[in-house]
Amino acid sequence: MRVTGDWTLAEDCAQDALAAALERWPRDGVPGNAGGWLMTVARNRAIDVLRRATVEKRKLRDLAVLELTAAEPAEVPDGLDDRLRLIFTCCHPALPLEARVALTLRTICAVPTGDIARAFLVTESAMTRRLTRAKTKIATAGIPYRVPAGRALTERLPGVLAVLYLLFTQGYNADGEPAFADEAIRLARLLGRLMPDQPEVPELLALFLFQHSRRDARRDAAGDLLTLDRQDRSRWDHAAIAEGVAILAGVTPDGGPYALQAHIAACHATAPSAQDTDWPRIAGCYDRLAAAQPSPVIELNRAVAHGYASGPRAGLALLAAARAGGALDGYPHVLAVEADLTARLGDRDRAAELFRLAAAAAFSDDERRALLARAATV
Repeated sequence: MRVTGDWTLAEDCAQDALAAALERWPRDGVPGNAGGWLMTVARNRAIDVLRRATVEKRKLRDLAVLELTAAEPAEVPDGLDDRLRLIFTCCHPALPLEARVALTLRTICAVPTGDIARAFLVTESAMTRRLTRAKTKIATAGIPYRVPAGRALTERLPGVLAVLYLLFTQGYNADGEPAFADEAIRLARLLGRLMPDQPEVPELLALFLFQHSRRDARRDAAGDLLTLDRQDRSRWDHAAIAEGVAILAGVTPDGGPYALQAHIAACHATAPSAQDTDWPRIAGCYDRLAAAQPSPVIELNRAVAHGYASGPRAGLALLAAARAGGALDGYPHVLAVEADLTARLGDRDRAAELFRLAAAAAFSDDERRALLARAATV
């Protein structure tokens, strides 16, 4: 993107370079500077494409710039890297917020379109059209590939934070790629150095640290998922938890949505045991979060919190309200929450049936096995 300034051309040439590597490297060996090799091949491919488009004056100007560009990518100044530049390009205010998030997830980390669609509770075909419109908008509007400065940087921040949030979620999910979560944490730290006066950035970083601290304890010896109450807390990353606590020392629960979520995560991370979890405080945070940032998924989590703070009947009542609009239809976690609350009411047969229904609708084999195990236990 930095070299060509053309989104589609950059994608096509990068893919051509990777295809060439798959063909040549097994035969000729991996070059000493693999990244430079890929960059050179992709750049030469772009020059070939632009030469064939010589009837377009704009393309001729692009070609002149390309041929003056060094084969090796230039060093990125001020500690910023190309991923951060690309995120800010995707998060231009000319694009709708959801399109900014989806485009960055798809482009930077190759998150499958179907997974992005599920995160937004839309169909895969609808998400494909949204991504296509976003790339077309970037091309037609001439959106630059750079990190903005001044007021534009602040205006762009909410979209960038939303990208990092979903990027982390994609890596933290049961079948997610942990490297995505690591990358979200790295970029959050980088963004914090870029914007030290923006409180939402450290709030989001604290949330990531609390959640990611449990990564090594989320599965048993057989590789099966463990619920929070069954995890060995000695295996949590207590250094990450301590860092999160230090960050939150200057953040109150009256902060923004990321601060509220970080405080919720801190309640779990700092509790000595599951029985010591401060559910009333978590429920209060979810009440404020639902008022500040209403969404079906937040309402679902709010029902869970009140189900533990005030009893399963209170949780089931809030769950019914969250499902009323239909936005959560087909979402397996709704059935799992209903099953858990129903089991706690004592109706174990119904709870087991609900866990099996949730397993049938689960997005991954890991979740499916975990839900079937819950059904068997009930």
